[in-house]
Amino acid sequence: MNLTPAQWREVLGANLDSVFNACKSVFAGMCARGYGRIVNLSSVNGQRGQFGQTNYAAAKAGMHGFTMSLAQEGAAHGVTVNTVAPDYVATPMTAAMKPEALARIAAQIPLKRLAQPEEIARAVLFLCEEEAGYLTGACLPVNGGLYMSA
Repeated sequence: MNLTPAQWREVLGANLDSVFNACKSVFAGMCARGYGRIVNLSSVNGQRGQFGQTNYAAAKAGMHGFTMSLAQEGAAHGVTVNTVAPDYVATPMTAAMKPEALARIAAQIPLKRLAQPEEIARAVLFLCEEEAGYLTGACLPVNGGLYMSA
């Protein structure tokens, strides 16, 4: 309700335009070589929404829509495109949050903790492996059970 058009554009530019620009720079070359792996990093909030973050949730949901479409374009060329959607990750940014806020967040996560950066990295690495070649257009939720879907 309080979002300005400038705030909307800024967040979509940072979180959605950037994915287009990064993928655009590598996709044609991957297709020409007949092999490639693209993994876009989204957020659990793109799947479930988040109060007060319509711009961020829309950008992250849009990212997966982009991923699914690009996956269809790349499939015939040996290029897979997937999304990883983490929840809160133990990073310097979250470490700067008030301890009571972090405790409230962790309490909402079924595993009762924040993700470690290495856990997100392992999910990305899995999707980049040659053996993951039959997985494309997927959204891998690495979120400790914060959001579960069928």
